[in-house]
Amino acid sequence: MAAAAAVAHLSVHGRLRRSPEHRPSTTTTTTTSSSSSPAHRPSLLRCRAFKQETDGGDRDSDPSEHDARKRRKGPLYKLKAAIQGLAGSRSAAAEVYGGEHQYQRAVEKAEEIFFSVATQLGRYAITMMSSGVVLGVGFQLSGGDSQMNELIWYSWLGGVIIGTMIGANSVLEEHCKAGPRNVVITGSTRGLGKALAREFLLSGDHVVITSRSPESVLQTIKELEENIQEGLSVAKKKERKILSHAKVVGTACDVCKPEDVKKLVNFSINELGSVDIWINNAGTNKGFRPLVTFSDDDITQIVSTNLVGSLLCTREAMNVMQYQEKGGHIFNMDGAGSGGSSTPLTAVYGSTKCGLRQFQGSLLKESRRSKVGVHTASPGMVLTDLLLSGSSIRNKQMFNLICELPETVARTLVPRMRVVKGSGKAINYLTPPRILLALVTAWVRRGRWFDDEGRAVYAAEADRIQELG
Repeated sequence: MAAAAAVAHLSVHGRLRRSPEHRPSTTTTTTTSSSSSPAHRPSLLRCRAFKQETDGGDRDSDPSEHDARKRRKGPLYKLKAAIQGLAGSRSAAAEVYGGEHQYQRAVEKAEEIFFSVATQLGRYAITMMSSGVVLGVGFQLSGGDSQMNELIWYSWLGGVIIGTMIGANSVLEEHCKAGPRNVVITGSTRGLGKALAREFLLSGDHVVITSRSPESVLQTIKELEENIQEGLSVAKKKERKILSHAKVVGTACDVCKPEDVKKLVNFSINELGSVDIWINNAGTNKGFRPLVTFSDDDITQIVSTNLVGSLLCTREAMNVMQYQEKGGHIFNMDGAGSGGSSTPLTAVYGSTKCGLRQFQGSLLKESRRSKVGVHTASPGMVLTDLLLSGSSIRNKQMFNLICELPETVARTLVPRMRVVKGSGKAINYLTPPRILLALVTAWVRRGRWFDDEGRAVYAAEADRIQELG
């Protein structure tokens, strides 16, 4: 397919416009956005203790407000006074921060940090007091037995240590989840790639989607825009604030072509500034059938997309991420054959996935001291066109047992991808407990996705998304 480049932008707030730099016939750029009602725009409300005091004229015009200010002698008011005292004065502080607006933002940030720390310390204090009460009751029930008292004491101490570690990890994980990620997903205009893009956007991230088809990119961005707007219409204040950061841009890219991949990287940097997460999701299968029935073009396209494309994208992503302050993370998608097992009727596809696993192992040793993390993501069996193409009725009966919808898998993978650390992590959906559950409930899962004649009985994607909303 011709490497026509189509670029589409989405931001939650804005207007419909066409970018002048992409007006030539060879490149088309469209920016779509929907104006949000005031209820959809998250705003930061300052605590009254930090509210700027007005002059005497305003105070006289509203005696009740004047009396309220007289009574504002709480800890936050004192904290504000201390901050201004350290800065010298409000005007001096404004000069230090580069203006009144910047000063207000700094004060609001200080308030946010103060409340966060106070909340965590409060929870810890309550937990310690509660555990102390339990400890005292235990000593009373022990009847003065020294050995029992010692056992209770060490049990309490161990509980405090474990609880502190769990609490600290929870705080760190919450911190890691904060802030939008810049994400690039190849093959993201349908199936699992599209579901991953949607989940990242609902987490407030910035996402680049790609496909060989410019029309598919534009259509997908339009759908994702509708999903974000629907989310904003029902979201609470905190969720609206997160969704307000969501941004999606897209460009046509054939991952088999080195020049297209380079353009994709440059486009992503120009639009997002950096790349935090890169997911090599583009892949193809060409159906379940013996090797001798595959044409030369079929084999070339499968190997080029699944293996060569992942190599090219990984190389270009690493070239960018290794110079970023915080590095970045790259995910290659596992599939049937990744572990070296045989894949009859999908021999070409299986060989590419097995090759990717070897590539992953080699790359881990090469990048041992790099800031770039290289990981694998295993979605298991997902109900997508890639899996269903050429599948028989017997295959579909098996799919009823262990397959899942793309949206279900994405909701599990995305949160773990966002907080991944280090390198060499394997993020799997089909874990041993899920496999065991599928086997135990096999009789319930019959006919879950397909009937006895192989006809699909599950809802279309648009209907599923509406139900989830």
